[in-house]
Amino acid sequence: MELNIVLVEPEIPQNTGNIIRTCANTGARLHMVRPFGFQLTSKKLKRAGLDYHDLTDVKMYDSLDEFFEINKGANFFFATTKGKKDHAEVEYEDGCFILFGKETAGLPEYVLDMDRDRCIRIPMRDIEKARSLNLSNSVAVVAYEALRQHGFEGLR
Repeated sequence: MELNIVLVEPEIPQNTGNIIRTCANTGARLHMVRPFGFQLTSKKLKRAGLDYHDLTDVKMYDSLDEFFEINKGANFFFATTKGKKDHAEVEYEDGCFILFGKETAGLPEYVLDMDRDRCIRIPMRDIEKARSLNLSNSVAVVAYEALRQHGFEGLR
Protein backbone atom coordinates (compact mmCIF):
# COMPACT_ATOMS: atom_id res chain seq x y z
CA MET A 1 0.00 0.00 0.00
CA GLU A 2 1.20 3.48 -0.79
CA LEU A 3 0.57 5.72 2.22
CA ASN A 4 1.18 9.47 2.49
CA ILE A 5 1.59 11.17 5.87
CA VAL A 6 1.29 14.96 5.83
CA LEU A 7 2.56 17.21 8.63
CA VAL A 8 1.13 20.71 8.42
CA GLU A 9 3.41 23.23 10.12
CA PRO A 10 5.01 20.85 12.64
CA GLU A 11 6.47 22.65 15.66
CA ILE A 12 8.41 20.10 17.73
CA PRO A 13 11.51 18.56 16.15
CA GLN A 14 11.41 15.41 18.30
CA ASN A 15 7.90 14.61 17.05
CA THR A 16 8.95 15.09 13.45
CA GLY A 17 12.02 12.91 14.01
CA ASN A 18 9.84 10.15 15.47
CA ILE A 19 7.47 10.45 12.50
CA ILE A 20 10.41 10.18 10.09
CA ARG A 21 11.32 6.94 11.84
CA THR A 22 7.72 5.66 11.60
CA CYS A 23 7.62 6.51 7.89
CA ALA A 24 10.96 4.79 7.30
CA ASN A 25 9.75 1.60 8.96
CA THR A 26 6.37 1.55 7.22
CA GLY A 27 7.39 2.80 3.79
CA ALA A 28 5.04 5.78 4.06
CA ARG A 29 5.98 8.94 2.18
CA LEU A 30 6.25 12.01 4.41
CA HIS A 31 5.01 15.40 3.22
CA MET A 32 5.93 18.46 5.28
CA VAL A 33 4.20 21.82 4.88
CA ARG A 34 6.02 24.98 6.00
CA PRO A 35 6.48 26.94 8.15
CA PHE A 36 8.20 24.62 10.63
CA GLY A 37 8.73 25.47 14.27
CA PHE A 38 12.37 24.34 14.02
CA GLN A 39 15.32 24.24 11.63
CA LEU A 40 15.75 21.09 9.57
CA THR A 41 19.32 21.01 10.87
CA SER A 42 18.08 20.76 14.48
CA LYS A 43 20.03 18.27 16.58
CA LYS A 44 16.76 17.27 18.29
CA LEU A 45 15.24 16.37 14.91
CA LYS A 46 18.28 14.34 13.92
CA ARG A 47 18.49 12.61 17.30
CA ALA A 48 14.82 11.57 17.28
CA GLY A 49 15.02 10.38 13.66
CA LEU A 50 18.31 8.58 14.36
CA ASP A 51 19.68 7.32 11.06
CA TYR A 52 16.30 6.93 9.39
CA HIS A 53 16.36 10.17 7.39
CA ASP A 54 17.90 8.47 4.36
CA LEU A 55 15.26 5.72 4.47
CA THR A 56 12.33 8.11 4.20
CA ASP A 57 10.93 9.78 1.10
CA VAL A 58 10.24 13.35 2.27
CA LYS A 59 8.57 16.03 0.16
CA MET A 60 8.52 19.69 1.25
CA TYR A 61 5.95 22.38 0.46
CA ASP A 62 6.03 26.09 1.15
CA SER A 63 2.30 26.31 1.91
CA LEU A 64 -0.93 24.34 2.12
CA ASP A 65 -2.03 25.95 -1.14
CA GLU A 66 1.05 24.52 -2.86
CA PHE A 67 0.47 21.10 -1.27
CA PHE A 68 -3.17 20.93 -2.42
CA GLU A 69 -2.30 22.21 -5.90
CA ILE A 70 0.41 19.59 -6.42
CA ASN A 71 -1.75 16.78 -5.00
CA LYS A 72 -5.04 17.87 -6.57
CA GLY A 73 -7.60 15.08 -6.86
CA ALA A 74 -5.97 12.86 -4.21
CA ASN A 75 -7.91 11.18 -1.42
CA PHE A 76 -7.42 13.10 1.82
CA PHE A 77 -8.19 12.26 5.43
CA PHE A 78 -7.93 14.91 8.15
CA ALA A 79 -6.81 13.78 11.62
CA THR A 80 -8.45 15.99 14.22
CA THR A 81 -9.92 15.83 17.70
CA LYS A 82 -12.99 17.43 16.06
CA GLY A 83 -13.62 14.43 13.80
CA LYS A 84 -16.86 12.49 14.13
CA LYS A 85 -15.51 9.22 12.72
CA ASP A 86 -13.21 6.82 14.52
CA HIS A 87 -9.91 6.41 12.65
CA ALA A 88 -10.59 2.67 12.39
CA GLU A 89 -14.07 2.94 10.83
CA VAL A 90 -13.00 4.52 7.55
CA GLU A 91 -11.42 2.74 4.59
CA TYR A 92 -7.99 4.06 3.66
CA GLU A 93 -7.49 3.91 -0.09
CA ASP A 94 -4.16 3.01 -1.62
CA GLY A 95 -2.25 6.26 -2.13
CA CYS A 96 -4.36 8.28 0.32
CA PHE A 97 -3.01 11.26 2.23
CA ILE A 98 -3.56 11.59 5.97
CA LEU A 99 -3.07 15.16 7.20
CA PHE A 100 -2.01 16.04 10.74
CA GLY A 101 -1.91 19.60 12.07
CA LYS A 102 0.62 21.35 14.22
CA GLU A 103 0.90 20.36 17.85
CA THR A 104 -0.58 23.52 19.39
CA ALA A 105 -3.54 24.11 17.06
CA GLY A 106 -4.23 21.11 14.83
CA LEU A 107 -5.42 21.59 11.26
CA PRO A 108 -6.98 24.89 10.20
CA GLU A 109 -10.80 24.95 10.11
CA TYR A 110 -10.86 25.69 6.38
CA VAL A 111 -9.02 22.41 5.78
CA LEU A 112 -11.49 20.45 7.92
CA ASP A 113 -14.32 22.16 6.03
CA MET A 114 -13.03 20.68 2.77
CA ASP A 115 -14.82 17.44 3.69
CA ARG A 116 -16.05 16.90 7.26
CA ASP A 117 -16.88 13.28 6.37
CA ARG A 118 -13.17 12.62 5.96
CA CYS A 119 -12.26 14.03 9.38
CA ILE A 120 -11.08 11.21 11.62
CA ARG A 121 -10.25 11.01 15.28
CA ILE A 122 -8.52 8.60 17.61
CA PRO A 123 -10.84 7.64 20.50
CA MET A 124 -9.76 9.05 23.86
CA ARG A 125 -11.24 9.57 27.29
CA ASP A 126 -13.81 12.34 27.40
CA ILE A 127 -12.19 14.54 30.02
CA GLU A 128 -11.12 18.15 29.63
CA LYS A 129 -7.45 17.67 30.53
CA ALA A 130 -6.99 14.86 27.96
CA ARG A 131 -7.09 17.12 24.90
CA SER A 132 -5.13 15.02 22.41
CA LEU A 133 -2.45 12.41 21.93
CA ASN A 134 1.12 13.31 21.07
CA LEU A 135 1.48 14.02 17.34
CA SER A 136 4.01 11.28 16.66
CA ASN A 137 1.87 8.74 18.54
CA SER A 138 -1.19 9.82 16.56
CA VAL A 139 0.62 9.36 13.26
CA ALA A 140 1.72 5.87 14.28
CA VAL A 141 -1.77 4.82 15.43
CA VAL A 142 -3.49 5.98 12.23
CA ALA A 143 -0.73 4.82 9.87
CA TYR A 144 -0.75 1.31 11.30
CA GLU A 145 -4.54 1.12 11.03
CA ALA A 146 -4.33 2.08 7.36
CA LEU A 147 -1.61 -0.53 6.81
CA ARG A 148 -3.56 -3.17 8.77
CA GLN A 149 -6.52 -2.67 6.45
CA HIS A 150 -4.25 -3.63 3.56
CA GLY A 151 -2.79 -6.70 5.28
CA PHE A 152 0.44 -4.91 6.21
CA GLU A 153 1.44 -5.21 2.55
CA GLY A 154 5.20 -4.93 2.12
CA LEU A 155 5.90 -5.26 5.85
CA ARG A 156 7.18 -8.32 7.68
